[in-house]
Amino acid sequence: MNTRSANDTHKKPKKHRMDPPGVAARRFAADTIRRALRERRTLDDAMAVARPALAMEAGDIALARAIATVTFRRMGTLRKVLETRMKDGGSPDVGLLHEILLTGAAQILFMDVADHAAVDVAVNLAKSDRLAMHYAALVNALLRRVASEKAQILAQDPPEDGDVPAWLQARWAQFYGDAQAAAIGHSLLTPPHVDITVFGDAPAFAAEVGGTLLSTGSVRLPRDVRVDSLPGYAEGRFQVQDAASSLPARLIGARPGMRVLDLCAAPGGKTAQLAKAGASVVAVERSRDRAERLKENMARLDLAVEVVIADAGTYQAEPFDAVLLDAPCSATGTARRHPEIVWTKTLEDILKLAAQQDRLLAHAATLVKPGGILVYSTCSLEKEEGEARIAAFLGTNNGYLLDPVDDAMLGIEPGLMRSLPSTLAALGGVDGFFAVRLRRSV
Repeated sequence: MNTRSANDTHKKPKKHRMDPPGVAARRFAADTIRRALRERRTLDDAMAVARPALAMEAGDIALARAIATVTFRRMGTLRKVLETRMKDGGSPDVGLLHEILLTGAAQILFMDVADHAAVDVAVNLAKSDRLAMHYAALVNALLRRVASEKAQILAQDPPEDGDVPAWLQARWAQFYGDAQAAAIGHSLLTPPHVDITVFGDAPAFAAEVGGTLLSTGSVRLPRDVRVDSLPGYAEGRFQVQDAASSLPARLIGARPGMRVLDLCAAPGGKTAQLAKAGASVVAVERSRDRAERLKENMARLDLAVEVVIADAGTYQAEPFDAVLLDAPCSATGTARRHPEIVWTKTLEDILKLAAQQDRLLAHAATLVKPGGILVYSTCSLEKEEGEARIAAFLGTNNGYLLDPVDDAMLGIEPGLMRSLPSTLAALGGVDGFFAVRLRRSV
C-alpha cells in the first residue's frame, strides 16, 4: 500500500456528533495508526495527539487501542491481504482510506467483531471522511471480499516472519540465525502475559494468586487476572515488570549498605528492585514528567529513593558502589507489547542511539568506585545497542573487566545476558533484553 509524505495533512470534518455507533472509536484508531506511522510515534504518543476534541467514552478509547494494537501486530499480513486483492496493488492515497482498510481487515481477520459490522462501520467511516468519502464503495467491496475469503486467508496464517519488516527480519537472521529469527517473528504475534516482580516470597505468592513461577524468579499471571485486584497491590508487595526486564537490576547484587546509582531510571521498576534489596538508591531521570511518575511509583511502594532530574550523561556525584545504566534504545525487544515499534524505527535511529549509548556508558563508568560494579542494559534486539557497545567500551577502558553473569540467568551468551522474545516460548516468551556486568579494577 502507498505511504504519504511527512507534509501531507489529513482534514477531518468539523462535526462527528451524529456518527453511527462504533465509528468514533474506529476513526480514533485509524488516525492513531496514521500518526504513528507518518510521524514515527509510539502508540501512546500517537493516541495522545490523535485524541478527538469531543469527549470519548472509556470503552471507545479501549476499543481504539485494541484495534490499533492488533493492526500493528499484523501489519505485514494485512497489507499483503489488501494489496493482492486490488487491481493495481494499491489504493488511492486519500484521507484515512489506507487506515480504514487496514483496521477493517484487522477486525475481520483477527478480532472478535462480526464481519458485517466491521464492513458497515468501515464504510460509514469512509463516508464521514471528506477525502475518502468517494471511495466508500471500494471499502465495501474490498472488505466484503476479505470477509468472504477469511477461511482461506487464515489457513495460510501465521506467516512466521511476514509481520516484521523485511530489513529488520534480515538483521535478526544475521544476528541469531534463520530459525531463531523466525521464532522471534512468530512470538510477536501473541500478546504478552503480565509478569510481576514479588518483593518477598515469590513461590508462595505465585501459589496464592494462581500464577506461574518462572525460572527468572518472576511470577506470570493468568490472562484473566486484574493486577489491582491482587492481594498486596496497595501495600506494594509486588510491581508489574516483564521477567526479562527484572534481570539487569539483579546483576547488581544490591544489599543493605550499598550506594547504587540508577541512570535513566523512569518509570522506576529497576529502581524499586534495588531499593527493596536495601540499597541506598539515587535515581536520575532527565524528563521532569517521567521523574514525577517515578516518584509516584516509589510512593506506592513506600520506598525512600532520592530522585534527581538531570542528564545521565553529565550528572556528577561521589562514586557509587554500583551503577545501573538502562540506556535509551530502539526498544525492538519490547515489540510483543509495543508492536508499532518494528514499523516506526529505522536503521538510522539505531545508529544514532548507539552513539548516545557510548556517551552515556563512558560517563557512567566515571561514577563507579574502584572494585565497584557497572551494569549496562537495553531492551533492544539490535547488537549495535548491546554486544557492539560493550566491545567498543572495553576496547577503550582498560580499567574495566567483564564480570560474567550467573549461568542460572536466562538467555545467557558467554558472560552476557541476552533474552529474546522467543525465550521461554513454551510459557509465552519474554521481552528481548541485553545486559552485561562489568567490574572496575582500578
